[in-house]
Amino acid sequence: MIWVVTLLTGTSFMSGEKYTLDTNILIYSIDRQAGKRHQQSIELIEKMSQRDCVLTLQALSEFYSAVTRKGKMPRDDVEAQVNDWMILFPIVNAEPGVLKRAMKTVSDHQFSFWDAMLLETAVQAGVTRFFSEDMQHDRLWKGMSIQNPYVI
Repeated sequence: MIWVVTLLTGTSFMSGEKYTLDTNILIYSIDRQAGKRHQQSIELIEKMSQRDCVLTLQALSEFYSAVTRKGKMPRDDVEAQVNDWMILFPIVNAEPGVLKRAMKTVSDHQFSFWDAMLLETAVQAGVTRFFSEDMQHDRLWKGMSIQNPYVI
């Protein structure tokens, strides 16, 4: 399914910002049983497709793994969805230094390893706003704002 892009109202977005989406938002966007979060995630992804938004290779990989493992979509559909997002958004990957910074983040700040990798990859990519429901809302991390899109 290729995302249909529409102009939506709601959360204000500032120009000059760069965004990324955590895996949970991608998963909710295909999970019709996620209630209100399903529609909110679709709308957020549509908005982000019109802005300077990147996806991390890790978030796409986690999406593929979780959705296929939980049987939320047929494998061919999951692959097609990942491919569509790879066309719609630039994809960023962790450079080797991200691993060192992520390990330090885990030991110094008690983040999970995979969350630390996502955060440090986003910082490396110049992201200014990271959307996730799994981390502290409104937390500032190395100049990047962490936002829970379901509370804003």
